[in-house]
Amino acid sequence: MNPEPRMHLSITHDTRYRYSPSVQTAQHVAHLQPAHTPCQKVVSHVIWIEPQATVVHHIDAFLNHRAYWALTHPHDGLTVRAHSEIITKPLPPGSSKQSWESVREHFRYRGGHAGDVHSGYVFGSHHAPVNEAFVAYAQSSFPPGRPLQQAAQELTARMHRDFHYETASTDINTPALEALQNKRGVCQDFAHILVACLRSLGLPARYVSGYLLTQPPPGQPRLVGSDASHAWASVYVPELASHASQGWLDLDPTNDRCGLASPGEDYVRLAVGRDFADVSPLRGVLQGGGSHTLEVAVTVAPLGI
Repeated sequence: MNPEPRMHLSITHDTRYRYSPSVQTAQHVAHLQPAHTPCQKVVSHVIWIEPQATVVHHIDAFLNHRAYWALTHPHDGLTVRAHSEIITKPLPPGSSKQSWESVREHFRYRGGHAGDVHSGYVFGSHHAPVNEAFVAYAQSSFPPGRPLQQAAQELTARMHRDFHYETASTDINTPALEALQNKRGVCQDFAHILVACLRSLGLPARYVSGYLLTQPPPGQPRLVGSDASHAWASVYVPELASHASQGWLDLDPTNDRCGLASPGEDYVRLAVGRDFADVSPLRGVLQGGGSHTLEVAVTVAPLGI
């Protein structure tokens, strides 16, 4: 019997802020620690912070690892390095014939009846709102009676064909409706659009942040710090709730990749939420520091098993 295919990945995520003038006090929250999932095991994780601070770890409402720290003295910069080692593996195959309409009806509100625990992912959020424009775009992939799993994968593939990946064409404040209209953006735009399309059809969808192992050109070395964090979407299929994926089908329109609980063994899930606002890698509340510069470097590299 062939051994189960696995990947052992090393991930280093560096963030550097420089402030002018100095920040007097600050409080920060980070989502930089991957979680154990059905298809990934966290071998190790460590976070370094300069200036030094006491880090408090929590599990948030979406079961993500969240780190918090406060800086109570003046500082003109902040450096955060998160390093993780992850082993990923594929899950057993699984498929569902459950129609998308039956899933929509499953999540329709009924007074006096208990709701599904995943019902919160049906409602619009700031970066992934419910809007008829998303219905209009998605509808051709969702004809009557089509299985949700098949329809969602077809929509993912169609977005991959229709949308142009263009670095720096958008930022986190670009509305998903604008990115849909222009049909260009980056991975977080495509993830928000896909989540918004699914929610606008009454389906539960969540935003996923993480990493993707990229391959350097043939004959070229892997460059340190040249990778970036990644984002994709996930839709819940109740018929697959007993599967190892716990019912979640992951969808990456940037690369046209789909899979139960993960688009593939070369992906690492960092955090999940309603949209980017729930899973921002690093955010803070500052006193002082009128302007700042930001540098982010990510390296994802394979290790021997």
